[in-house]
Amino acid sequence: MSDKKARSQGAVQTTGHAWDGDIQEFNNPLPTWWLWAFYATVVFALIYWVLYPAWPVGGSFTKGMFNDITFVDSDGSVKTTHWNTRALLIRDLKEGKEARLSQEYMSKVADASYAQILADPEMMAYTRSVAKGLFGDNCAACHGAGGQGVIGLFPNLADDAWLWGGSIEQVHKTIADGRYGFMPAFSDTFDAKQLRDVASYVLSLSGNPVDGVARARGEKIFQTQEGGCHYCHTPAGTGLKSQGAANLTDQIWTIADVNGTDDPAVKLERVEKVISGGVQRQMPHWSERLTPAQIKLLTVYVHELGGGQ
Repeated sequence: MSDKKARSQGAVQTTGHAWDGDIQEFNNPLPTWWLWAFYATVVFALIYWVLYPAWPVGGSFTKGMFNDITFVDSDGSVKTTHWNTRALLIRDLKEGKEARLSQEYMSKVADASYAQILADPEMMAYTRSVAKGLFGDNCAACHGAGGQGVIGLFPNLADDAWLWGGSIEQVHKTIADGRYGFMPAFSDTFDAKQLRDVASYVLSLSGNPVDGVARARGEKIFQTQEGGCHYCHTPAGTGLKSQGAANLTDQIWTIADVNGTDDPAVKLERVEKVISGGVQRQMPHWSERLTPAQIKLLTVYVHELGGGQ
């Protein structure tokens, strides 16, 4: 029987090889569609290897041909490179639909006044979204993700007690120009008794119970040239925002962790330590690192962290 006739009758083809008389080698070729699909993948692979990065060569790799990508890098320079996912991502971030929409809103915010931004729900939604990322990248390392700060190091931005003022204009100036907080050390000015007396008076201003005699002596030092504390903190102890001098009457402590203990002796010791050692801390200015529009976004965001007062 011929092969053609055998196939038409459904018989299984063999290669003609036989062993031991009854062991035969069948001939079952792959389906034609499968073979063509395989050949297509081979052709596709060859084309891909030519067009895109593919094979390692020494310490580098083949870059591909006819696949250059031009994009604006993070530093603002225009760059052309071979196809790669980083270049695609950067181009998408700069030129994609979402990027163009973001740029439109950024221009809108840049041209708007603070009053207009605060009154516009769409601009406020954009501001909160973008400024949260800016805050996380530039501010959260010191002030914390929620602006809670670190007692003794970085002020709390979420309590509406602003050392340098909490108006939108004052917050803008703080971010743009930075701040330098300074209080002289009194370790060489006061003896141990005077330190204890001044600390007692300072604690009493915020309602903490102290020794009355020590408080009276401390008040005299605080309010006269002997200590000179009233020059910055005012005679009422409410502080001067122009100097970044803390309000000593509001029970909000940014350096001495008074609220972190219930022990009056420990409270006194912590205030004494600040008076003795003084304060020196600096926030950098961001006007050279961030654009005016970014500073505006951050200003609104930080202003809102404190309740927007």
